[in-house]
Amino acid sequence: MSRYQQLAARLKEQIQLGYFAPASRLPSVRQLASEHGVSLSTVQEAYRVLERDQLIVARPKSGYFVAEERKAISRPEQSKPPQRPMDVSLWEDVLAMLLGHGVDAVCEFQHAMPDMASSTLKPLLKSLYELNRHRPQDGMKYGHIQGDAGLREQLSRLTASAGCHLMAEDFVVTSGCQEALSVCLRAVAEPGEIVAVESPGFYGAMQAIKAANLKALEIPTDSRDGMSIDALRLAMDQWPVKAILVTPTVNNPQGYVMPLEKKQALYQLAQEFDIAIIEDDIYGDIAFDYPRPKTLKSFDDDGRVLLCSSFSKTLAPGFRVGWIAPGRYRDKVTHIKYVSSSMCPTLPQLAIGRFIREGGYERHLSAMRQHYRKARDLMLEDIRRFFPEQTRVSYPEGGFVLWMELPKKYDAVKLAERAKQAGIILAPGQMFSATGKYRHCLRFNFIDRNHASREAALRTLSELLPECQLSPS
Repeated sequence: MSRYQQLAARLKEQIQLGYFAPASRLPSVRQLASEHGVSLSTVQEAYRVLERDQLIVARPKSGYFVAEERKAISRPEQSKPPQRPMDVSLWEDVLAMLLGHGVDAVCEFQHAMPDMASSTLKPLLKSLYELNRHRPQDGMKYGHIQGDAGLREQLSRLTASAGCHLMAEDFVVTSGCQEALSVCLRAVAEPGEIVAVESPGFYGAMQAIKAANLKALEIPTDSRDGMSIDALRLAMDQWPVKAILVTPTVNNPQGYVMPLEKKQALYQLAQEFDIAIIEDDIYGDIAFDYPRPKTLKSFDDDGRVLLCSSFSKTLAPGFRVGWIAPGRYRDKVTHIKYVSSSMCPTLPQLAIGRFIREGGYERHLSAMRQHYRKARDLMLEDIRRFFPEQTRVSYPEGGFVLWMELPKKYDAVKLAERAKQAGIILAPGQMFSATGKYRHCLRFNFIDRNHASREAALRTLSELLPECQLSPS
C-alpha cells in the first residue's frame, strides 16, 4: 500500500470513528504533511481518495470538510468487457445522436459541451473580432504546416504545468482533438492491428479506431482510478497490442483522475512491451484540483507518448483548435495531418495564442473549475433524490460529464427514446463500448446555468424509468 493510501485509510478510520464530526473542517494539507512527515502531494492524493469516496468535500479557498450524513451513492464497479479484440460498431447510433444536435429540446444531457456563456470568454471573442477586422489576410493564406508558432509557444508553457518539457517545434496543431486522435492512430498502427482502450471509453475515439480499420481491445476500468494495469498486462501477454489509447486525467465518460503512480506504471508497461501510448488530455486543464495533475507524457523519456488535446472543452468546440505532441512520431504525424487536411485556420489560433499569453485562459479556467465543481455536486444531489437506491454514479474530479449505471433491469436506450419525446436528449451507454455494452448506463453533461430545468428533467427521467425495463430474455 502506498503512503497516500495508508494516510487515506487512517483518515477514513478517524472519520468513521467520529474523530471528525460531519461538516467539520479537516486539517490543512500543509498541517497534515507536517504531522505525518509526508509530502504535500501525498496529502493531496489522500484527500482526493476520500473525496472520490464521498467521505469529504472540498470547498474552494476554504479547505476540506467531512461530508454531511446522507444517503450514499455507490460508485460503478470495475467494468468487465469482452476479453478479445473486437471490431467497433454502433456508428449508426453515434450518427443519430450527432444529427439530433440543435433540435428543440427542454434539456440536452448528451453532448460534452462546455459553458460558453461565461464573461471570462469576452476577451477571446474581442480578440477574434479585432483580428478578423484588422488582419483578415492572415485568415486567408496558408499557415505553417505545424500550426501558428505563437500558439505553439504558448502550448509549451501550458504543458509545463502538466509536467512536460516541450518546445514549440514539438507540437502539431490539428482541427480539434478528434482529428488529433485519428491522426495518431494512423501514425502508430496499421489496418487490422489492435489498440487497447478503456471500457467504457469515449465514442469518438472508438469511431476513430473503426475508421482506421483497427480492432479495439477493451480493458477493465475502475471508476475511481482508471484502467486496470494488471488486466492490461494480461491482455498484452495474450494479444499483439500495437498501442494504448487512454484518457487518464479527467476521463470521459467517468471523470476520474488516474493516480500518479498508476500513470507511471502504465508508462513503464508500454516501455516493457515497446508500444505507443496515445494520451487524450482534452479535459486535463479543467481538473478541479490545482495545480492540475501531471500527464503520462511527463514520464516520457523516449518519445513513445503522443499527447493529444484541444480547446474544445476548455473554451469552445467551434474554434476547432487541437494539437498533438507526438514525440518520436512527429514526422509521420505531420505527414498524415498534411495529406488529410493540410493546414488549420489561422485566426482562431492567433486569438487563442493571445488569450493565453495575456492571462485570459488561466482566469477562465479558474472560473470554470469552480462552476463545474458546483454543478457536479448539484447533479449528484439530484440523482441521490430522484433515482433508485441501486443506481451507481461516477464522481468526476474535473470536467463536466459523469457516468450513471442504472439497475440492470432498466434499458437506457428505451429511456433515451421515451425522454426524447419529452424534450430530454440523452447519451445511452452502449455508444461508449466497441460492441454495445453498457445498455443500462448513461453519460450526462451536468452543467447548465439553469439548474431548475435540469432538476425537472432528472425528475422526469426517474418517472419514466418504470416504462423502460429490459425485455425478458
